[in-house]
Amino acid sequence: MADKTTLQYTAEHEWVLVEGSVATVGITAYAAEKLGDIVFVDLPKAGSTVAEGKVVGEIESTKSVGELFAPVNGTVVEANEAVSASPELVNSDPFGEGWLLKVRFESLPTLLSFDEYSALVGE
Repeated sequence: MADKTTLQYTAEHEWVLVEGSVATVGITAYAAEKLGDIVFVDLPKAGSTVAEGKVVGEIESTKSVGELFAPVNGTVVEANEAVSASPELVNSDPFGEGWLLKVRFESLPTLLSFDEYSALVGE
């Protein structure tokens, strides 16, 4: 995956890597740390339509259940099956093997830069 300083972010602690008209989405290391040990991930299936800001899945940890929000309007082109089988990948490699979704979008909303996200979480 890309260097986390070149990614874009949401206030819901998700990162977005834009490649053409496809956005790869995951949760940040900050979010993974706050959730604790992730034990279950529920992701939408390929072909599902998602709407920006709406819940599209769940991330369950030993501490709590977190919701996954769509950062863009579009169609899911791929859900990371490796994360469904091994949810701990989200903790061990949130910016790499722990990615969650790939969404084909038509327009990109305004997202946060690395510096803006870092200021949001106080890092």
